[in-house]
Amino acid sequence: MPVATKKLRSNRAWIERHIHDPFVKRSKAEGYRARSVYKLTELDDREKLLRPGLTVVDLGAAPGSWTQIVRERLSTKDGHVQGRIIAMDILPMDPIDGVDFLQGDFREQEVADKLSEILNGDKVDVVLSDMAPNLSGIPAADAARSLLLNELALEFCLDHLKSNGVFVTKSFQGSGFSQYVEALKKAFKKVDIRKPAASRDTSAEVYLVARHLKPRK
Repeated sequence: MPVATKKLRSNRAWIERHIHDPFVKRSKAEGYRARSVYKLTELDDREKLLRPGLTVVDLGAAPGSWTQIVRERLSTKDGHVQGRIIAMDILPMDPIDGVDFLQGDFREQEVADKLSEILNGDKVDVVLSDMAPNLSGIPAADAARSLLLNELALEFCLDHLKSNGVFVTKSFQGSGFSQYVEALKKAFKKVDIRKPAASRDTSAEVYLVARHLKPRK
């Protein structure tokens, strides 16, 4: 079968699955920007990641569904954000009240300077990363791109996370995964692997929850 035909059938199957996905329907009904919102809600319900008063950075935030939940869970009963929420992405994102959005690569000096200005010398309580590369369909290439994003997110944590902070990142089981988990275990005292219900069974996607940075040598 020609590659183009295979890709067309795969795209059709994805669209069909997406249309009938209960999490997609639920997210639209509840006003969230993407079905991925339910991955974070389950993680937070289990891990108790978010509460008012924290400083949270959401890497790869667009279109903003995770940021929406962070805002909800850092808000007081009257709806005001208590804490700081910083969303970052190279893609544009529609504004969310009470959230600082920085568009650009967080490795770039201009973006880093803006982040430093917002943090004003403070460290971060929680770093969230739902970043994923643009997939090529070539497993080895996609795994390498995903792993690079994981490594960049870890470097960000080492620079900005509090010693008792929490890092949550999406990763894909496959080439390089076990080595990345080991890298997290070298940097953090506790690392858990989670598979939320909203993460499709057919996907190699999992979430790593890392707590308490070890002292850097």
